[in-house]
Amino acid sequence: GGGALVPPAPPPVAAAGADAALPAPEIVYRTAKVNRADLIDQGFVMPDAAITALAEEFRIVKRTLLLNAIGPTALPNGRRILICSAQANEGKTFCAVNLALSMANERDIEVLLIDGDFAKPTVLSTLGIEGPVGLMDALADPDIDVETLVIKTDVGNLSVLPSGKYTNEATELIAADRTRAIIERLSA
Repeated sequence: GGGALVPPAPPPVAAAGADAALPAPEIVYRTAKVNRADLIDQGFVMPDAAITALAEEFRIVKRTLLLNAIGPTALPNGRRILICSAQANEGKTFCAVNLALSMANERDIEVLLIDGDFAKPTVLSTLGIEGPVGLMDALADPDIDVETLVIKTDVGNLSVLPSGKYTNEATELIAADRTRAIIERLSA
C-alpha cells in the first residue's frame, strides 16, 4: 500500500485590510487509536518504543527526506513522498507506515499518510484502524470534502487518509485534474 507523507506547509499569511482572507471553518477530524502492540509485534517502529537498528535506519532515511521537504535545500514538491514498487509484497506498506511513524516523532512536523493502494489498501488495517471512506470517494464525488475524511491518530502528529472505496474508474479519477487539486489542498 503506497502512501504519501506530507509535512505541513507554513501557515498562510492573510492579506491586511478589508480584503483580508477569512479563516477557513474548523474541521472536526475523526480520531482513532493505533494498535501499538500489534505494530510492535510485526516489527514496526513506534515513537515511544525502544530504539532498534530498524528505527535507526528509518531515522537516517527520514533526515534526508526532511531536508528535501523543509530544510534549507527544500525541493518544490519535497513535502510529498511516494512509496511505490512494481510488484506486490515488496514492503511498500511496511516502509510507508514506518517512515510515517518515524516522521511523526518529530516535534514540529505533522504527517498525513495516504493509502494510495486503491486495489488492495492495507495502511489502515496495519495500524488497526477502520475507515471505509477515503480519497477515492472524494475523487469520485466533488461534494465530499477530502479533509473531513482524514483520521487523526493517537500517535503524536500522525494522521491517515484511507484509500476509500475502489471503483473501476480509479485510473481515470487519479489522472484527473481534481486529483491534483485535492493533493495540493491536502499539502496546504
